[in-house]
Amino acid sequence: MPKALRPCATPGCPNLVPTGTTRCDSCDTVKQADYRARRDPVTHAHYKSRGHARFRRLVLARDPVCVLCHDAIATDADHWPRSLRELLEAGANPNDPAHGRGLCHSCHAKETTRLQPGGWNKR
Repeated sequence: MPKALRPCATPGCPNLVPTGTTRCDSCDTVKQADYRARRDPVTHAHYKSRGHARFRRLVLARDPVCVLCHDAIATDADHWPRSLRELLEAGANPNDPAHGRGLCHSCHAKETTRLQPGGWNKR
C-alpha cells in the first residue's frame, strides 16, 4: 500500500513528500548546503579527530556523573573553563582532559546556551 503524501516542511514549497519524510529532495539539498556554509570548519574537524575521541573518553571516565546537577550520568565532555574556540586561539591543547568536565546532555545544552549565545555558528 503506498504511503500517504503530505506537504514539504519548507515554508512556501508546493511539493508533496511521503509520510516519514519532512522535506522534498530539492529543499533538503538547500538546507544541507546552508548548514555546511554556516558550520565552523575548524571546530567541526576537531570533533571528528582521534584526539577528541580520547579527550571525551578520559573526561567521561574521570567524571562519570554530571558535575553540575550530580543526578544524571555524564554523556558529554564539555570544554571548560575555556571553550574549544578559546583553547584553539590560545594555542592550548584542547584534547587535554584538564580542559574538560563531564556533563549530562541537558546540563551541557544549558551551559552552551548560557556561555555561547548565538550558538556555535558564526552568524
